[in-house]
Amino acid sequence: MVLGFARNGLLDRAREFFDLMPEKNTIAWTAMVKSYLDNGFFNEAYKLFLEMPQKNIRSWNIMISGCLSANRVNEAIQLFELMPGRSHVSWTAMVSGLAQNKMVAIARKYFDLMPYKDLAAWTAMITAYVDEMLLDEAREIFNLMPEKNVVAWNTMIDGYARNGDEGEALRFFVLMLRSCFRPNETTITSVVTSCDGMLELMQVHAIVVRLGFDRDTWLTNALITLYSKSGDLCSALLVFELHKSKDVVTWTAMVVAFSNHGHGHHALQLFVRMIVSGIKPDEVTFVGLLSACSHAGLVNQGRRLFDSIKGTYDLNPKAEHYSCLVDILGRAGLVNEAMEVVSGIHPSERDEAVLVALLGACKLHGNVAMANFIGEKLLELEPASSGGYVLLANTYAADGQWDEFAQVRKRMREMNVKKIPGYSQIQVNGRNHVFFIGEKSHPQVDEIYILLQHNLQPLMREMVHAPDNSLMLD
Repeated sequence: MVLGFARNGLLDRAREFFDLMPEKNTIAWTAMVKSYLDNGFFNEAYKLFLEMPQKNIRSWNIMISGCLSANRVNEAIQLFELMPGRSHVSWTAMVSGLAQNKMVAIARKYFDLMPYKDLAAWTAMITAYVDEMLLDEAREIFNLMPEKNVVAWNTMIDGYARNGDEGEALRFFVLMLRSCFRPNETTITSVVTSCDGMLELMQVHAIVVRLGFDRDTWLTNALITLYSKSGDLCSALLVFELHKSKDVVTWTAMVVAFSNHGHGHHALQLFVRMIVSGIKPDEVTFVGLLSACSHAGLVNQGRRLFDSIKGTYDLNPKAEHYSCLVDILGRAGLVNEAMEVVSGIHPSERDEAVLVALLGACKLHGNVAMANFIGEKLLELEPASSGGYVLLANTYAADGQWDEFAQVRKRMREMNVKKIPGYSQIQVNGRNHVFFIGEKSHPQVDEIYILLQHNLQPLMREMVHAPDNSLMLD
């Protein structure tokens, strides 16, 4: 009855019923303590627990877990040290709770003291280290684990993927397969998203097909996005067309892929197919569509799509949609109309991206007066972001206003704002090489510069490539 009242939110009735009980056994006391904990009344639960004449292992475990859930670590440790006859459940709850409270060192101390470590304890300790990005320590525990499970493998793979070590994530995936563990959805998600090269992506895709995961919509969506980001639009489209159960994310991923690769008309044609198939677009779909219109110079289509967000599909335009519309109008030279759009945006939706889009339009069409006005608004909104400073300075430079250019540079120095340097990236033999502007720290830098001077630069001259120096703001 006590738990029944508590589950229905009648905590006062539960306590009233408890107080009226002529004889209260341990089960009743524990039920009342748990009722308080489940409803967020930690102090009442703790006080009642201390009043309990007799406690069993279950009541101790419930109270200790309640302490850890309420972030009352000191009370949990005190109770655990007082607890007689701790079970492996008690130890596991303690280790897991301490780990969840980011007390990794203390959790490891209790983990090492455990007389019997079950799978939950091993996994909790690995997860704790991974969450803190202490992957060497996580790997140590993983290697010591006598019987590994899928959760432990997934935790290690996800940890390396989140830490940017895609190679190690893929190596763990291969080890998992060789150890005869069948991956699940979580495994595949981590592995697919960790692929940073076309070769790895194709290899993982082949494994995915063999394991039968290719029919899963969530994986199809990820593959479309990753193939597109890797520059392989044909493979992205093939994955899309072969999948039978497309949802809004599937259609949107392909729309965005077409948009990012400059195929605006294909993106719009796909949108028509999407509507005919009965799938309602969401906010992200319209970001992809408007971006496609911007890159393809489709002004009228962009206007109509923007109006349909609210008018046809009853969605509220977000800052991203306004930014795209401003970019569409700005690229077409309709700077005044773009300014009207920005002026009509509610302040809560007028973010940096909207103003950057308008400032970019001003730079493109040499509207320095408006650029100055928008630039000041942008610097007020985001004084620590380099994007506004760079665009405004380049606008002045393009118009030959070097004094104003110098003033922007001065403000950047005063605000300690630095432009993030550009970089190039290339994959050779499965290894990524990243080169920042002016960097000479690579061990093969001399050979690289010789290759560039003797091979790439002549090729660029043959292709009549003229570098754009307008963004060279150091």
